[in-house]
Amino acid sequence: MALKDRVPMPQQDPRLRITNFDEVALGYTEEQALAEASRCLQCPNPTCIQGCPVGIDIKSFIAFIQQGKFTQGYYKIKEKNNFPAMTGRVCPQETQCEASCVLAKMGKPIAIGRLERFLADHEMYKPQQIETEKKNHIPVACVGTGPASLAAAADLAKKGYEVHLFEALHLPGGVLSYGIPEFRLPKKIVNHEIMLLSDLDVFIHTDVIVGKTYTLQQLRREFKSIFLGTGAGAPLLLGVPGENLNGIFTANEFLIRVNLMKAYRFPEFDTPIKRGKEVVVVGAGNVAMDAARTAKRLGANVTIVYRRSRAEMPARAEEIEHAEEEGIHMKLLTNPIAFHGKDGWVQSAEVISMELGTPDERGRRRPIPIEGSNHEIPCDQVIVAIGTTPNPILKHSTPDLLVTSHGNIVVDEHYQTNIPGVFAGGDIVTGSATVIEALGAGKRAAIYMDEFIRGA
Repeated sequence: MALKDRVPMPQQDPRLRITNFDEVALGYTEEQALAEASRCLQCPNPTCIQGCPVGIDIKSFIAFIQQGKFTQGYYKIKEKNNFPAMTGRVCPQETQCEASCVLAKMGKPIAIGRLERFLADHEMYKPQQIETEKKNHIPVACVGTGPASLAAAADLAKKGYEVHLFEALHLPGGVLSYGIPEFRLPKKIVNHEIMLLSDLDVFIHTDVIVGKTYTLQQLRREFKSIFLGTGAGAPLLLGVPGENLNGIFTANEFLIRVNLMKAYRFPEFDTPIKRGKEVVVVGAGNVAMDAARTAKRLGANVTIVYRRSRAEMPARAEEIEHAEEEGIHMKLLTNPIAFHGKDGWVQSAEVISMELGTPDERGRRRPIPIEGSNHEIPCDQVIVAIGTTPNPILKHSTPDLLVTSHGNIVVDEHYQTNIPGVFAGGDIVTGSATVIEALGAGKRAAIYMDEFIRGA
């Protein structure tokens, strides 16, 4: 029996979308969702579920789509994932649930993420049916409002706890709000799914820096248990000469200015941003793609510089393809070694060509500089997107909190830190990972927080 073709995702034309910040992927229609769902074999042993970090019953929600029962499909997802509109857009399904789909062996897995997004969008503005346990009025706190804390907060609220979320910035969402661009994850989607927490009586406190506004010790006196989900938002730097020149940004600053503070709509919004003409983006992860595609929309000619080959690029394949469709250049096997400028402003990136050697500890071949291959790339703006590390504020204000040499919080198998009743999860523990992995950590930590409070 011949397999049906995978239903493509409708999207904006690349020539149009580089002129705006509207969402690129437009979502399935009902007809398209039904057609894609019809490809699902409804396997007796659905291996796709094993590939989902939060264990969504994928087989069942797709079966509901096949039957046209979209509301039931939506709530089947919500049994495990409170934020399907967000994860349906940004989760790397191709390396998780879809990679475990039986049809993946033939190169055409079910478009699980697209179907998840379809159900979430279809049901988004309908009254929500949320089952919760009786309120016990026991106060618990979640520090940070990124994916891990949001997941923990939602599950703890469903168990009847009085949950308080603390956010350092003026809007909740963490990386969902400040890091991922509007054209990939619209802020109205983030805001809507976060505000659904208010139906669970979750209290969100913004402009609160735990470690400054309140110490962790102060929170421990007020709350029965605390979850630390502060992420890994401090940028890593290259450490090369000239990196302090004007016109050189970290991706964190660049994306926060554009995404969270709406610099792309200056002067309607107060935050300005330098609009480069020739922009070099260093790195090849999802953040680098986000920065490059954002700079393109601000009018730049953009070149991504990466020290390994395309096969080692950590970004999602879809994001790399979108970047190339939008005219972004890829200069691979190339590494910056210095930046040069005039009158304090960057004018070029000095780079060296690389070749790949033996694999490193993660299995990726090590990049080795090729002697004498130095050359310069003219640029008036550089965006460094080579990774992040935990913000040290919490550690500095809580010296007894055990962390690794890289600043990640140490937890046991129950997500509990060395401080009784204080739990942690997400990027602050593992380092930079995916949204869905952080959600999974928050959900599992909530289970153990509940057990801790109940003395189990």
